[in-house]
Amino acid sequence: QVQLVESGGGLVQPGGSLRLSCAASGRIFSIYSMGWYRQAPGKQRELVAEIITGGSTNYADSVKGRFTISRDNVKNTVYLQMNSLKPEDTAVYYCRFEIIPRGYYYWGQGTQVTVSS
Repeated sequence: QVQLVESGGGLVQPGGSLRLSCAASGRIFSIYSMGWYRQAPGKQRELVAEIITGGSTNYADSVKGRFTISRDNVKNTVYLQMNSLKPEDTAVYYCRFEIIPRGYYYWGQGTQVTVSS
C-alpha cells in the first residue's frame, strides 16, 4: 500500500520561508509526475507546482519566482521551497503523485500553511 506523507507546514510571517516535503512509503514503480496542490477555505483545489519525468516543471502564475519544486527520485520524495510567502498563500497543501500508466494518482493527507503576522 502506497502512502504519501507530507511535512514542513506551519505558521510563518509574511516574507518568510517554508520547505514542504512529501515522501512515498511503499513501492512505486514508475512515477510520471510529482506535484503540489493547495486549497484555501471556500476555494477549489489548485495546482501550485509540478515536476514531470524528465525534469520539466510547471508553476502557477501566482507562485512563479517565489516557489521552487524539486525531487529526489531515489527517495521518491518531492519538495516545495516557498519563499517570500504572502497571506494569500495560506492553504492546506497536498502532494500528488501520478504514476504510469497515467491516470492513477496518490494524494497526501495535506499540511497546513498559514502566513500571518
